[in-house]
Amino acid sequence: MPGLLLPSSLRVLEPIDRVSEVLFGLIMVLTFTGSLSVAEAGRDDVRAMLVGALGCNLAWGLIDAILYLMACLAEKGRSLATFRAVRGTQDASRRQQLVADALPPLVASLLKPEELEEIRARVLQLPEPAEPEPLQTRDYVGALGVFLLVFLSTFPVAIPFMVMTDARSAMRVSNAIAIVLLFLTGYAFGRISGRHPLWVGCGMVVLGLLLVGLTMALGG
Repeated sequence: MPGLLLPSSLRVLEPIDRVSEVLFGLIMVLTFTGSLSVAEAGRDDVRAMLVGALGCNLAWGLIDAILYLMACLAEKGRSLATFRAVRGTQDASRRQQLVADALPPLVASLLKPEELEEIRARVLQLPEPAEPEPLQTRDYVGALGVFLLVFLSTFPVAIPFMVMTDARSAMRVSNAIAIVLLFLTGYAFGRISGRHPLWVGCGMVVLGLLLVGLTMALGG
């Protein structure tokens, strides 16, 4: 199958995808909690803010899940196109380049031309599918994971407003939770990317707050 040409993972979602979705969900909910004026807010204002935050992340979670499935379909289409191009081209350097492009850059850089040609020879032995591979169960599971990460990231920041009667105190606790979560997403990103986790964690807090401020300033 053409998917054999492309890098794969046993994970449904890569760590960077998880971090990105959580960060997106946090920024969205913070635009709602940050817009609440605790000095004047009553229970109706808090309730409206919570409904807005939950509804927004519910909608964006669904949108991100659909975009994820669209990306899966596009990847399967590219995979089939690469598969056919590798099988069809007669130019040796071109087909080796196609095989190399379908592999992770580090792996491709370690392979010799004859090894790339051997991979191409194995591709020739595979049956050609009539059409791109349809969406698989793991694709739908990945889309569900994207939705849950965006939607569920609302709750840690919103829960203080659900259980505390004083809006000012709830805001302090909510902001503290948000800062901790932003730091943890940055720390995770630092470990994934091979950079200093502590510095990246602190930078993510600053970046997240700046993005929230920008979103609010633009009316988001």
